[in-house]
Amino acid sequence: MTVTITAFDRSPDGGKGLARDTRVRWALEEAGQPYAVRLVSFAAMKAPAHLALHPFGQIPTYEEGGLVLFETGAIVLHIAGRHAGLLPGDADARARAIAWMFAAVNTVEPPILELSTALFQEGKQPWAQDRLPLVKDRIRARLRQLSDRLGDAEWLDGAFSAGDLMMISVLLRCRPSGLLDEHPNLAAYVARGEERPAYRRAFADQLAVNTRPAD
Repeated sequence: MTVTITAFDRSPDGGKGLARDTRVRWALEEAGQPYAVRLVSFAAMKAPAHLALHPFGQIPTYEEGGLVLFETGAIVLHIAGRHAGLLPGDADARARAIAWMFAAVNTVEPPILELSTALFQEGKQPWAQDRLPLVKDRIRARLRQLSDRLGDAEWLDGAFSAGDLMMISVLLRCRPSGLLDEHPNLAAYVARGEERPAYRRAFADQLAVNTRPAD
């Protein structure tokens, strides 16, 4: 069955790989699975047809036969569970990789997203500049903890896994702030992920969508 995912017709980041469909593209590339992409506009994301796939009107969605999924963590976990290459064979190592997936989206990503909100949605509020240092400190605390855990290892727990895919995808959203560079081991960790051929293919495909001539 052909997998179909949805992605922004024009991503707010202009194709820098920060939109969440990149995570799903990357997982499918790592698993060696072909897929189709259906592009949706911001207006279409709020229309009934898309809301039937994603109740919160976001991207990406994942369709495979009669199966429809939303939320990147759930989608990547499904791909990793169905195809080789993203989860270890050992049961304990597999469980740890899944734990890192949850840590990426539940523990590390929320303060990073909070910074985006503080800068772009709340930036004109009179209290915005006072709040920014607090938000950045929360990110720094998580990055420090993650940096200490990673140390000089190549990946989070042995071989590359879906846990690394999700964590690197989250950390990429932090890089524009400069906070990631405060931890050279994390910056190098992200760079290793970007060097993977599967990531390069995923990035190139979503970049091509966002740099094509306007209709």
